[in-house]
Amino acid sequence: MVDQLNSKELREAIEQFYFAYRSFTSGPDRILQEQGLSRVHHRILYFVGQNPGVNINELLAILDVSKQALNAPLRKLIEEGLIQQKTAEHDRRVKRLSLSKAGQKLEAKLTNTQLRLLGNVFAEAGSQAVSGWREIMGEIK
Repeated sequence: MVDQLNSKELREAIEQFYFAYRSFTSGPDRILQEQGLSRVHHRILYFVGQNPGVNINELLAILDVSKQALNAPLRKLIEEGLIQQKTAEHDRRVKRLSLSKAGQKLEAKLTNTQLRLLGNVFAEAGSQAVSGWREIMGEIK
């Protein structure tokens, strides 16, 4: 398949991907900057919000990062009161993570900017285009 695409088409795809990602992250980036946070904090908030009670090892696997890479941003979110950490009943070494009320509010504010953008684009593109997009994105990950 790649042989059928020329270098110009592939470069255009890279540029479209770059500009789409920039647009996708610009709204949350502005909100995060006001809070003294960054994209890594948004990713953590998002995936903890989507997986309430996730433990740190599970979060490491979801994000595909090292403990060292997760430590500082997670600690900041806990210190800011955006993420709560509770000891698991079955094992005191296991820490379960969940969003606090403030964390839920911030995560919703951040993610809603992206939901609106994707909702508008998907509605405009139509279901066939959305299916194609999902297929491509599924192959990239």
